[in-house]
Amino acid sequence: MNTVIIPKGYKSPLDLYQTQKAIALTKRIFQDNLAGMLGLQRVSAPLMVVESTGLNDGLNGTERPVSFDIPAVNGTASIVHSLAKWKRMALAKYGFSAGQGLYTDMNAIRRDEEELDNIHSIYVDQWDWEKIITKEERNEEYLRKTVDTIVGCICDTQEALMNIYPVLSHKLTRRVTYIKSEELLRMYPDKTPKERELLAAREYKTVFISQIGCKLSDGTVHDGRAPDYDDWSLNGDIIFHNELLDIPFEVSSMGIRVDKQSLLSQLHIRGCDDWANKPFHKALLNDELPLTIGGGIGQSRLCMLIMNKAHIGEVQSSVWDEKTERLCRENGIELL
Repeated sequence: MNTVIIPKGYKSPLDLYQTQKAIALTKRIFQDNLAGMLGLQRVSAPLMVVESTGLNDGLNGTERPVSFDIPAVNGTASIVHSLAKWKRMALAKYGFSAGQGLYTDMNAIRRDEEELDNIHSIYVDQWDWEKIITKEERNEEYLRKTVDTIVGCICDTQEALMNIYPVLSHKLTRRVTYIKSEELLRMYPDKTPKERELLAAREYKTVFISQIGCKLSDGTVHDGRAPDYDDWSLNGDIIFHNELLDIPFEVSSMGIRVDKQSLLSQLHIRGCDDWANKPFHKALLNDELPLTIGGGIGQSRLCMLIMNKAHIGEVQSSVWDEKTERLCRENGIELL
């Protein structure tokens, strides 16, 4: 079921021409800030990967990638879901060192998106980034330091856009409140995970919900995570409170990546021990890949949040159902 929230009396603060200019400004300012603060080098990245490599991101483990056969290479390729594993191999291949990292534009199609609503689209555009770290940096302190840096870059970008377009409002909160998924369950035991996120976002404005993928005390998980990229004990989501829509607004899923021990443990928990025989996993288990931290940051979501837009279709071109198009048209939401 596709649902759209229509804010009462909504009118975009920017017209279509201003919106296009602001999208370009937002992307340029943010990625330059991010690259400078985290020490990242821009690289080119694939739109597709050969399925047999095991490089595609499994997301929650149930989403089907868009796949097609390629007679010229006698194989089947899939449109990437993200570049979580490819980036780690690229860092090794390109000769990056500890403290250095990469970022790239990642474009994907997620055909099994359950709902097309204000913030979900089948088209995904994000900055994928990855950075080499040392064994001593595989800890929560380093994770939090990185989260603070990313949130600072987001807030700096928003302030730059607000100086150019004073009509923009809803200033974001720089201070990040860190909450583990188990702590969030204890805070709101009778709520669903999304309801917990909303209550936390309303109270703290900017939150990082961590340890996603781990089994909670009630036997559930806060949200699904593939077992072979993030270390479930050292990952999380950056969430802002979207005041216009009154929703928890995730802009980034990120984390310190699996090492050998956490990879084998998480594969076993998910019942997919045989994945250890795939090329990526073999390389990791053979110490051929560096220890890393990384994540994805939604480009359209960031633009939507900074520009006070009510629907992600106002900042990206995608495909929508007839009901969504009609509701938006009738309520002054101009889909691109």
